[in-house]
Amino acid sequence: MRRVVKIGGRAQADPALVGAVAAAVDSGDSVCLVHGGGDEVSILQRRLGMEPKFLGGRRVTSAEDMDIVRMVLSGTTNKRLVAQLISVGVRAVGISGEDAGLFKARVTDPQMGRVGGRVDVDASIITHLLAGNFVPVVSPVARDATDATGLGLNVNGDDAAAALAAAVGAEDLVLVADVPGVLDNDGVIPTLNLEAARVLVERGVVTGGMAAKLEAAAFALTHGVPCVRIAGITGISRISCGTRIVLTASATPSPLR
Repeated sequence: MRRVVKIGGRAQADPALVGAVAAAVDSGDSVCLVHGGGDEVSILQRRLGMEPKFLGGRRVTSAEDMDIVRMVLSGTTNKRLVAQLISVGVRAVGISGEDAGLFKARVTDPQMGRVGGRVDVDASIITHLLAGNFVPVVSPVARDATDATGLGLNVNGDDAAAALAAAVGAEDLVLVADVPGVLDNDGVIPTLNLEAARVLVERGVVTGGMAAKLEAAAFALTHGVPCVRIAGITGISRISCGTRIVLTASATPSPLR
Protein backbone atom coordinates (compact mmCIF):
# COMPACT_ATOMS: atom_id res chain seq x y z
CA MET A 1 0.00 0.00 0.00
CA ARG A 2 1.28 3.47 -0.88
CA ARG A 3 0.67 5.89 1.96
CA VAL A 4 1.36 9.54 2.77
CA VAL A 5 1.60 10.52 6.44
CA LYS A 6 1.69 14.12 7.62
CA ILE A 7 3.30 14.66 11.02
CA GLY A 8 2.79 17.89 12.94
CA GLY A 9 5.47 19.44 15.10
CA ARG A 10 4.01 18.28 18.41
CA ALA A 11 3.68 14.68 17.25
CA GLN A 12 7.39 14.70 16.41
CA ALA A 13 8.17 14.99 20.12
CA ASP A 14 6.31 11.75 20.92
CA PRO A 15 8.81 8.90 21.46
CA ALA A 16 6.30 6.48 19.92
CA LEU A 17 6.49 8.19 16.53
CA VAL A 18 9.57 6.59 14.99
CA GLY A 19 8.49 3.12 16.10
CA ALA A 20 5.08 3.61 14.49
CA VAL A 21 6.67 4.68 11.21
CA ALA A 22 9.12 1.77 11.34
CA ALA A 23 6.24 -0.67 11.91
CA ALA A 24 4.37 0.72 8.90
CA VAL A 25 7.46 0.30 6.72
CA ASP A 26 8.13 -3.20 8.08
CA SER A 27 4.57 -4.20 7.15
CA GLY A 28 5.46 -3.64 3.50
CA ASP A 29 3.85 -0.25 3.00
CA SER A 30 5.51 2.40 0.84
CA VAL A 31 5.47 5.42 3.14
CA CYS A 32 6.17 9.06 2.43
CA LEU A 33 6.25 11.52 5.34
CA VAL A 34 5.43 15.22 5.19
CA HIS A 35 6.24 17.11 8.35
CA GLY A 36 5.35 20.39 9.97
CA GLY A 37 7.20 22.20 12.71
CA GLY A 38 5.21 25.34 13.28
CA ASP A 39 5.84 25.51 17.02
CA GLU A 40 9.59 25.62 16.43
CA VAL A 41 9.12 28.32 13.80
CA SER A 42 7.10 30.35 16.31
CA ILE A 43 9.74 29.90 19.03
CA LEU A 44 12.49 31.19 16.75
CA GLN A 45 10.34 34.09 15.57
CA ARG A 46 9.77 35.19 19.16
CA ARG A 47 13.46 34.87 19.98
CA LEU A 48 14.11 37.27 17.11
CA GLY A 49 11.47 39.71 18.36
CA MET A 50 8.70 38.76 15.92
CA GLU A 51 5.17 37.63 16.75
CA PRO A 52 3.62 34.76 14.74
CA LYS A 53 0.34 35.51 12.98
CA PHE A 54 -2.32 33.06 11.83
CA LEU A 55 -5.47 33.25 9.71
CA GLY A 56 -7.85 30.29 9.47
CA GLY A 57 -5.33 27.95 11.07
CA ARG A 58 -2.60 28.84 8.55
CA ARG A 59 0.55 30.85 9.21
CA VAL A 60 0.90 34.34 7.75
CA THR A 61 4.44 34.47 6.32
CA SER A 62 6.37 37.63 5.46
CA ALA A 63 9.54 37.55 3.33
CA GLU A 64 11.55 37.80 6.57
CA ASP A 65 9.50 34.99 8.12
CA MET A 66 10.21 32.85 5.06
CA ASP A 67 13.91 32.69 5.89
CA ILE A 68 13.00 31.37 9.35
CA VAL A 69 10.51 28.85 7.95
CA ARG A 70 13.16 27.48 5.58
CA MET A 71 15.80 27.35 8.30
CA VAL A 72 13.60 25.46 10.73
CA LEU A 73 11.55 23.17 8.47
CA SER A 74 14.05 22.25 5.76
CA GLY A 75 16.98 22.36 8.17
CA THR A 76 16.65 21.56 11.86
CA THR A 77 13.28 19.79 11.88
CA ASN A 78 13.80 17.74 8.73
CA LYS A 79 17.27 16.51 9.57
CA ARG A 80 16.41 15.69 13.17
CA LEU A 81 13.45 13.57 12.07
CA VAL A 82 15.57 11.81 9.45
CA ALA A 83 18.25 11.01 12.05
CA GLN A 84 15.66 9.61 14.46
CA LEU A 85 14.18 7.35 11.77
CA ILE A 86 17.57 6.09 10.62
CA SER A 87 18.36 5.19 14.24
CA VAL A 88 15.51 2.63 14.20
CA GLY A 89 16.44 1.20 10.81
CA VAL A 90 14.20 3.27 8.52
CA ARG A 91 15.95 4.27 5.26
CA ALA A 92 14.83 7.89 5.53
CA VAL A 93 15.87 10.57 3.05
CA GLY A 94 15.18 14.21 3.90
CA ILE A 95 14.21 16.61 1.13
CA SER A 96 12.47 19.94 0.76
CA GLY A 97 9.54 20.65 -1.51
CA GLU A 98 11.95 22.91 -3.36
CA ASP A 99 14.22 19.96 -4.26
CA ALA A 100 13.81 18.62 -7.80
CA GLY A 101 10.84 20.98 -8.21
CA LEU A 102 8.69 18.74 -6.02
CA PHE A 103 6.30 21.50 -4.92
CA LYS A 104 5.56 24.53 -7.06
CA ALA A 105 3.05 27.00 -5.70
CA ARG A 106 1.82 30.56 -6.06
CA VAL A 107 0.40 33.16 -3.69
CA THR A 108 -3.39 33.05 -3.92
CA ASP A 109 -4.22 35.23 -0.90
CA PRO A 110 -1.97 38.30 -0.55
CA GLN A 111 -2.96 38.85 3.08
CA MET A 112 -1.25 35.53 3.91
CA GLY A 113 2.09 36.80 2.60
CA ARG A 114 4.52 34.24 1.19
CA VAL A 115 2.15 31.31 1.50
CA GLY A 116 1.48 28.95 -1.38
CA GLY A 117 -2.24 28.47 -1.67
CA ARG A 118 -2.26 26.21 -4.72
CA VAL A 119 0.32 23.45 -4.94
CA ASP A 120 1.41 21.70 -8.13
CA VAL A 121 3.43 18.53 -7.58
CA ASP A 122 6.14 16.92 -9.69
CA ALA A 123 6.33 13.64 -7.78
CA SER A 124 9.09 12.04 -9.87
CA ILE A 125 11.68 12.33 -7.07
CA ILE A 126 9.22 10.73 -4.61
CA THR A 127 8.33 7.81 -6.88
CA HIS A 128 12.05 7.27 -7.54
CA LEU A 129 12.82 7.14 -3.80
CA LEU A 130 9.86 4.87 -3.03
CA ALA A 131 10.92 2.50 -5.82
CA GLY A 132 14.30 2.23 -4.09
CA ASN A 133 12.60 1.38 -0.77
CA PHE A 134 13.54 4.70 0.79
CA VAL A 135 11.19 6.73 3.00
CA PRO A 136 11.05 10.35 1.79
CA VAL A 137 10.76 12.90 4.60
CA VAL A 138 9.47 16.13 3.06
CA SER A 139 9.60 19.71 4.31
CA PRO A 140 6.55 21.67 3.01
CA VAL A 141 8.47 24.55 1.43
CA ALA A 142 7.73 25.22 -2.24
CA ARG A 143 9.21 27.01 -5.21
CA ASP A 144 7.32 30.13 -6.21
CA ALA A 145 5.92 29.49 -9.68
CA THR A 146 5.90 33.24 -10.41
CA ASP A 147 9.33 34.20 -9.00
CA ALA A 148 12.77 33.24 -10.29
CA THR A 149 14.74 34.80 -7.39
CA GLY A 150 14.41 31.75 -5.15
CA LEU A 151 12.43 33.32 -2.30
CA GLY A 152 10.30 30.21 -1.79
CA LEU A 153 6.82 29.84 -0.34
CA ASN A 154 5.55 28.39 2.90
CA VAL A 155 2.90 25.70 2.34
CA ASN A 156 0.64 24.41 5.08
CA GLY A 157 1.83 20.86 5.83
CA ASP A 158 -1.65 19.36 5.55
CA ASP A 159 -2.16 21.00 2.14
CA ALA A 160 1.23 19.76 0.95
CA ALA A 161 0.51 16.22 2.13
CA ALA A 162 -2.90 16.19 0.44
CA ALA A 163 -1.46 17.40 -2.88
CA LEU A 164 1.37 14.88 -2.68
CA ALA A 165 -0.97 12.01 -1.83
CA ALA A 166 -3.04 12.80 -4.91
CA ALA A 167 0.04 13.10 -7.12
CA VAL A 168 1.59 9.77 -6.10
CA GLY A 169 -1.68 7.83 -6.21
CA ALA A 170 -1.68 7.12 -2.48
CA GLU A 171 -4.34 4.77 -1.18
CA ASP A 172 -4.24 6.30 2.28
CA LEU A 173 -3.51 9.77 3.66
CA VAL A 174 -3.03 10.09 7.42
CA LEU A 175 -3.02 13.55 8.98
CA VAL A 176 -1.50 12.99 12.41
CA ALA A 177 -2.91 15.39 14.98
CA ASP A 178 -2.27 16.04 18.67
CA VAL A 179 -5.88 15.04 19.37
CA PRO A 180 -7.39 11.60 18.60
CA GLY A 181 -9.46 12.88 15.70
CA VAL A 182 -12.24 15.28 14.72
CA LEU A 183 -14.16 16.09 17.89
CA ASP A 184 -17.60 17.35 18.82
CA ASN A 185 -19.15 17.66 22.29
CA ASP A 186 -19.63 13.90 22.58
CA GLY A 187 -16.07 12.96 21.60
CA VAL A 188 -14.52 11.64 18.42
CA ILE A 189 -16.62 11.64 15.26
CA PRO A 190 -15.88 8.23 13.71
CA THR A 191 -16.68 9.01 10.05
CA LEU A 192 -17.48 12.01 7.91
CA ASN A 193 -18.23 12.64 4.27
CA LEU A 194 -17.37 15.82 2.42
CA GLU A 195 -20.70 17.52 3.04
CA ALA A 196 -20.67 16.73 6.76
CA ALA A 197 -17.14 18.08 7.03
CA ARG A 198 -18.19 21.30 5.30
CA VAL A 199 -21.07 21.72 7.75
CA LEU A 200 -18.75 21.23 10.74
CA VAL A 201 -16.55 24.05 9.52
CA GLU A 202 -19.46 26.35 8.68
CA ARG A 203 -21.07 25.82 12.10
CA GLY A 204 -17.80 26.49 13.88
CA VAL A 205 -17.73 23.01 15.45
CA VAL A 206 -14.17 22.74 14.14
CA THR A 207 -11.90 25.75 13.71
CA GLY A 208 -8.25 26.68 13.25
CA GLY A 209 -5.86 23.85 12.55
CA MET A 210 -8.55 21.15 12.48
CA ALA A 211 -10.57 23.14 9.96
CA ALA A 212 -7.42 23.36 7.82
CA LYS A 213 -7.07 19.57 8.09
CA LEU A 214 -10.63 19.05 6.89
CA GLU A 215 -10.02 21.37 3.94
CA ALA A 216 -6.87 19.44 3.03
CA ALA A 217 -8.74 16.15 3.41
CA ALA A 218 -11.45 17.40 1.06
CA PHE A 219 -8.83 18.26 -1.56
CA ALA A 220 -7.30 14.79 -1.34
CA LEU A 221 -10.65 13.02 -1.58
CA THR A 222 -11.76 15.04 -4.60
CA HIS A 223 -8.44 14.35 -6.33
CA GLY A 224 -8.51 10.57 -6.17
CA VAL A 225 -7.26 9.58 -2.70
CA PRO A 226 -9.82 7.00 -1.50
CA CYS A 227 -9.29 7.39 2.24
CA VAL A 228 -8.13 10.18 4.54
CA ARG A 229 -7.72 9.62 8.26
CA ILE A 230 -7.24 12.21 10.98
CA ALA A 231 -5.80 10.51 14.03
CA GLY A 232 -3.11 10.40 16.69
CA ILE A 233 0.15 8.51 16.22
CA THR A 234 -1.62 5.15 16.50
CA GLY A 235 -3.31 6.04 13.20
CA ILE A 236 0.01 5.55 11.40
CA SER A 237 -0.66 1.82 11.66
CA ARG A 238 -2.49 0.39 8.69
CA ILE A 239 -6.16 0.62 9.66
CA SER A 240 -9.01 0.10 7.25
CA CYS A 241 -11.33 3.04 6.77
CA GLY A 242 -14.24 2.94 9.16
CA THR A 243 -12.42 1.59 12.20
CA ARG A 244 -10.76 4.77 13.34
CA ILE A 245 -10.94 8.52 12.86
CA VAL A 246 -11.84 8.55 9.21
CA LEU A 247 -12.88 11.06 6.60
CA THR A 248 -13.92 9.26 3.42
CA ALA A 249 -15.82 10.25 0.33
CA SER A 250 -18.32 7.41 0.74
CA ALA A 251 -18.84 7.23 4.51
CA THR A 252 -22.28 7.89 5.99
CA PRO A 253 -22.26 11.24 7.82
CA SER A 254 -22.37 11.03 11.59
CA PRO A 255 -25.26 12.89 13.26
CA LEU A 256 -24.24 16.47 13.97
CA ARG A 257 -25.08 18.02 17.34
